[in-house]
Amino acid sequence: MVVSMTGYGSSQRESGNFAVNVEIKTVNHRFCEYSIRMPRHLMKLEDSLKKTVGRHIQRGRVEILVTVEGTGSEEKALQVDWALLDQYFQFASEAGKRYGFDPADAFKAILGREEIIHIEERESRDDELGTLILSAADEAGILLKQMRLAEGAALKADLSGNLNRCDKLVKELEQYAPQVAGQYRDRLAARMEELLGSEIDESRLLSEVALFADKSDIHEELARLNSHISQFFHILDSGEAIGRKLDFLVQEMNREANTIGSKANDSAIAKRIVELKSLIEKLKEQVQNIE
Repeated sequence: MVVSMTGYGSSQRESGNFAVNVEIKTVNHRFCEYSIRMPRHLMKLEDSLKKTVGRHIQRGRVEILVTVEGTGSEEKALQVDWALLDQYFQFASEAGKRYGFDPADAFKAILGREEIIHIEERESRDDELGTLILSAADEAGILLKQMRLAEGAALKADLSGNLNRCDKLVKELEQYAPQVAGQYRDRLAARMEELLGSEIDESRLLSEVALFADKSDIHEELARLNSHISQFFHILDSGEAIGRKLDFLVQEMNREANTIGSKANDSAIAKRIVELKSLIEKLKEQVQNIE
């Protein structure tokens, strides 16, 4: 099964106290990596959120945004450090007497200091809110997977088309490769006849042709290319994460194409190898987006 690593899904959930929105976006990544943004006091849900979304995703960079509206998510309480405030009051009183200013004015300024008086947010209704967020995340994950599957189907069609063209080129090379040694023999014989007249050393000619045939033999490389293409088609229909396997196969296909290119002392083979490498490059680009 081909699943794209690019996708988007969102879901909203509401209760009597909260309105929750979860958005999930995924892009290409070698592994599975999460980036989560949500209110700080809800970060304890991070692991549960990853597990919920992880049921729908195996690979990719996952960005999750959680927003919460409602008055029930937090309670606020005024916190006062009375001991510190007493020290500030004593300081303001003594400083006022020493320097001749009204200590009440100085004390009012001190009251605004955060280390003395601040507002603390305390969580409430945690179970209700957590259930709501995870439910929305699960639905967003389902919608995300649906989009990734739809894009994966389009990717599979493109991959299959390019793979079929690769297969056609390999079949053409299989048919043409045996003729290369014979053509080389004819060219070499003509050259020897041009230089030596009718006195051609047949044994030397055969030796040179045999050496050329051995150096330019590409049957093993073509056999491996056929195997890689067959495996590629098979993996496309498997029901697991296939991106890394396909990436490995593309690298091996490129290696065989390069070897054939270095061996081929023939313009027709070289032309087909250029086309083949171009198709393999397209396969490589497409495979980078597969889970």
